[in-house]
Amino acid sequence: MSQLGWLWSYLKGNRSRLVAGIFFSAVSSAMIIINPMLSQQLIDNVIIPANTEPLIRLLIIMFCATVIRLSLRYIMHMWLESESNVAMSEIRSHMFRIVQNQDYKFLGRFPTGNLMTRMTQDLDRLRHTVSWVSFMFVDSVVQFVFTFIFLIFINWQLALCLTAVTPFILLVSRQYLKVIRPRFVLLRQKLTSLGTVVTENIDGNRVVKAFAREDYEIEKFEKHNKEFRDVSRENAIIAAKYNPILDALSQVLVIITLIMGGIFLIREQMSPGQYLAFSSLTWSLANPLRMLATILSDVERYNASATMLREVIEAPEGISDTPNSTEMKERPSGGIEFKNVNFSIGGSSILEDISFKINPGETLGILGSTGSGKTSLINLLIHSYEPDSGQVLLDGVQVEKYTLSSLRRNIGLAMQDVFLFSDAVKGNIAYGRPELDEQTIVKCAVQSDSDSFIKEMENGYQTLVGERGVGLSGGQRQRIALARALAISPSILILDDTTSAVDSETEQYIQEQLRSLDFSCTKIIIAQRISSFRGADQILVMDKGKIIERGKHEDLLALKGFYYHIWSLQYGVDFDATEAGNV
Repeated sequence: MSQLGWLWSYLKGNRSRLVAGIFFSAVSSAMIIINPMLSQQLIDNVIIPANTEPLIRLLIIMFCATVIRLSLRYIMHMWLESESNVAMSEIRSHMFRIVQNQDYKFLGRFPTGNLMTRMTQDLDRLRHTVSWVSFMFVDSVVQFVFTFIFLIFINWQLALCLTAVTPFILLVSRQYLKVIRPRFVLLRQKLTSLGTVVTENIDGNRVVKAFAREDYEIEKFEKHNKEFRDVSRENAIIAAKYNPILDALSQVLVIITLIMGGIFLIREQMSPGQYLAFSSLTWSLANPLRMLATILSDVERYNASATMLREVIEAPEGISDTPNSTEMKERPSGGIEFKNVNFSIGGSSILEDISFKINPGETLGILGSTGSGKTSLINLLIHSYEPDSGQVLLDGVQVEKYTLSSLRRNIGLAMQDVFLFSDAVKGNIAYGRPELDEQTIVKCAVQSDSDSFIKEMENGYQTLVGERGVGLSGGQRQRIALARALAISPSILILDDTTSAVDSETEQYIQEQLRSLDFSCTKIIIAQRISSFRGADQILVMDKGKIIERGKHEDLLALKGFYYHIWSLQYGVDFDATEAGNV
């Protein structure tokens, strides 16, 4: 499908007004010949013979034609601008829904800055194409065709003399198009890279400052900025080379009219009125040809932007509801089972033959080195990925048989890398359940030990949190994230290193609160600190995608394996297993 055909398929609800606007553009362009035609009669039938009888009628017709033409162009501009904005808004909403429903693999392909550029500047380029380029193209073609036909009727010899320049204009335009097409694609790629650098720098501003890498980031930005500038400047230079040639060729039409028209007028093969009409309409032949380079440039910019947008819109669909998936009608009890699960990404094995079971209401601890596959277990449970083989079950049913929304509504997730929205503290806690009353929100904050510092803020729970939680410590952000997870009263609560940034006393308080929740909840605790697993019903020790040890705290210490080694390092003592069971 061509790029224009692709765009047309996304203008379903706006086609009628867009077509009507383009039709009005064509009609108003065709009307360009009316006033020169009446001017011809005014010269030949009124002024030269000094006959004032048809003067008033001709002037009224000229006035009415002008008003009608201007009215049509006003309606045309209003409809094209209005409907193009509506259409682009709908496409942007469609793209946003696509991004929301895609999985982690998709977001890995398209960085934040990349997507932002596509959903703003590229879509604005499409809007410009719909509202202005389409109008200019139709306007130029219709204007040229009707003017040429009218000039043929006036003096076909002179009209054919003018068309002798047209092949040269088309030849230059074709060469310009050939040169500029790849340049606009390159320019678009440089713009995307520049946007990615800016977005990453803003998101990672704290890291940049922590490592005093401002100069490095400025240098990196300048590199991408200069690349974009150089390509943009080179494109402008190319346009500067071809535009004067096209402009000069179009001005040749005026010269031909002056010379050849003057000869025909002297030989009385044209009347003064016809010569005036011919002279005034020469612009209507020259301007469409002069605008050709601009229109072609905009079309190529559109093609580059449309290609970028189609990459997002037509990207392979990620994890989604299967045809036979069902909505959870009741709150699940929280029983979890992994059966012989194997999982890989890009050919690299992440999990190998993982099998374990958690009964409803139990607590599972997961310990392992970085890259051991701990977080991948969680991603499989919430169906962000699908296993290569094996089954992930919730209450005895494979998770892919539940709709994604109903599955994830019952799972509370608090991660180490906390993201807080630019909203009040209250809004961040109640993000999963906006209808929560303030009493429940405060209760969740108390359970996560965040109520105390929230009350000390300037506006308490109404205090606006900066983007990504700027202004809060790492521990404070983690506790608000835990309150957000508790606020949905989940059947399964997953804490992925959620208390890594809090002190031991706070961690112990949170654990006591989690043991006394007023709703049944299966807990999965991923952590590096042994103290986080206090009271866990089962602990898994993972390494290189495999479960290498499993059991309760005392059992794992008795094995004198990896778990025991970590415990010894953290506590700085070397008790035997019997003594350690009391720690």
